[in-house]
Amino acid sequence: MTDWTERYRPTTLAEVRGNNKARDAFREWAETWDDHREPVVIHGAPGVGKTSAAHALANDMGWEIVELNASDDRTADAIERFAGRASRNTTLAGSVGGAGGGRQLVVMDEADNIHYQYDRGGKRAITELLKGANQPIVLIANEYYDMSQGLRSAAREIEFRDVSARSIVPVLRDILRKEGTEFDEEALERIADANSGDLRAAVKDLQATAEGSSRVTLEDVTTGSRNRAVGLFEFLDAVLKEQPAQEALQTAYDVDETPDDLVQWVEDKVSLVYEGEELVRAYEFLSNADVWTSRVYATDFDYTWWRYATDNLAGGVAAARDRTRGGWTKYGGAPYRSTRDSTRDGVVRSIADSGGFSMTTARLDVLPFLAAMTHHCKPRELTVAMAAWYDLDEAAVSYITGSGETTNKVQSIVADASELRAAELEDHAGDAFLARERVETDDDAAGDDDTEDESQQTLDADVMNREEDGEGETDDEATAADEATAGDDDGQAGLSDFM
Repeated sequence: MTDWTERYRPTTLAEVRGNNKARDAFREWAETWDDHREPVVIHGAPGVGKTSAAHALANDMGWEIVELNASDDRTADAIERFAGRASRNTTLAGSVGGAGGGRQLVVMDEADNIHYQYDRGGKRAITELLKGANQPIVLIANEYYDMSQGLRSAAREIEFRDVSARSIVPVLRDILRKEGTEFDEEALERIADANSGDLRAAVKDLQATAEGSSRVTLEDVTTGSRNRAVGLFEFLDAVLKEQPAQEALQTAYDVDETPDDLVQWVEDKVSLVYEGEELVRAYEFLSNADVWTSRVYATDFDYTWWRYATDNLAGGVAAARDRTRGGWTKYGGAPYRSTRDSTRDGVVRSIADSGGFSMTTARLDVLPFLAAMTHHCKPRELTVAMAAWYDLDEAAVSYITGSGETTNKVQSIVADASELRAAELEDHAGDAFLARERVETDDDAAGDDDTEDESQQTLDADVMNREEDGEGETDDEATAADEATAGDDDGQAGLSDFM
C-alpha cells in the first residue's frame, strides 16, 4: 500500500497549498540568495508542508538536495561529510551556467532537535556551516523557539501556518480525481473539517476512506474513515501488549506519525513492557526499522522503504512478544527529542562521553543493550558496575533498568556503585595518597610552611636519607612487592570487568 502523502507530494511550490505568503517568501529567498546568502528557517506544526516545500523549491530552482536528518549522526565529521562540503562547493551539480547554476540546497530537518552541543564538534561545525556556506541552507523546525538562539539569529525566519479546511478540500478533490474515484463534496468537507490545520492527516484519512471504493460518500467518512482517536498510547498498547502482528501493523497505519517518529516511540517505551528474550528480539526488529528509515534518505527520498520500517517497528515488535498483556502502563512523555536536561539526556550524554562516540550512537546502539542486559536490575552485580562506570544516579538507573527510582533495590545499587567508584579511584591512584601523607607528616614534624616547593624538598630528602641508611628497597624486594600488588588486583572485581 503506497502512502498517498508521498505519492502526491507537491513537486513545485505552486502545488503547495494553504501557505501562500510563506510560499512566496520562500521563493523570494531562493531567487535572491546570491544577493543576501542567508540561511533560512521554515517552521510550523507537523503536517503543514514544510519539508514538501523545500523539495518543491529545489525542483523549481533546478537545485540538487543534500539533507541531514535528526536520525543521522550529527558529529562534526558527519556534518562535514553530508553538508559541509556541499555548502562550500559552487559547482557540484554541473556547470555554473547550467540549470540551477550548479547550486545544491542543504536541508537540515528537525533543526529544533539537534544535539549539537553534546556531539563531538557538532556545535562548531553547524556554526561554521551557517557562516561560511557558499550554498543555500534550509533549516526545518516544528518549534521555532526550541532552536538555539544562535541558530535563530543566523537565519531568516519563515513561518508555515496551519492549513485551513478550505485549503485542504481542493487537495483532496485533486487526489481522488487522479485516483479515478468519484466523491461527494460533503465527504471531502467532513474530512477537511476533522483535520483542519493538518493537511497530511487529512490525506491519510482520505486514503483510509477511499481505498477499495469507487465512490467516497459522507456515510463512508462517518463509518469507515481512519480512527482519529487512535493516538500514540493506543498504538503502543496495540504493539507492545495487545494485538497480534497483523493487527498491530494495521494500527500503525492509523497513527498520524511517520515511521521515523514511531521508531523512536517504540524504542523508548518497549523496555517498560518487554523483558528478557522478548526485549532482545524487539530491539532486533527496531534495528531493522532504523535501517529502512535511513534508506529513505540514502536513496533520494524513496519513501517506499518506509513500509518495511513499519513492518518491523509494528508487526515485528508485536511478533517478538511472548504473550498478550493487560492493565495500564505508564508510558510517560515523549521520547528523547529535545536538548532539555532530561534524565535520558544525561544518560545518553554519559554513555557518549565514556565511549567517545556520538549521542546518536549512544542512544540507538548502546542504550538499548544496556537496558536489555540490566532489565529490572538483573544481574545485580552488572547493574552496579554499569551505574559506577557511567556515574548514574537513581533516576538514571531507573530509566535504564525499568525499576522504580524510589525502590530500595535501585537506591542500594546506586550506593554500592558509589563505593565501587571510590574504591577504584583509590586503587588507580597508586602511591599518590601515600606520598601525600608522607609529605604532610614530614612538613608537620619540621614545622615547615605548607607549600608545594617545600613539600617536594622534604620528600626528596626523605628518599635520600633512606638510601644512605641502607633502608631503600632492593630490586628484588621491589619486584616482589609489585607481584604481590598485582596478585591482589587480580582478586578484585572492578569497573574494568564491565567494559
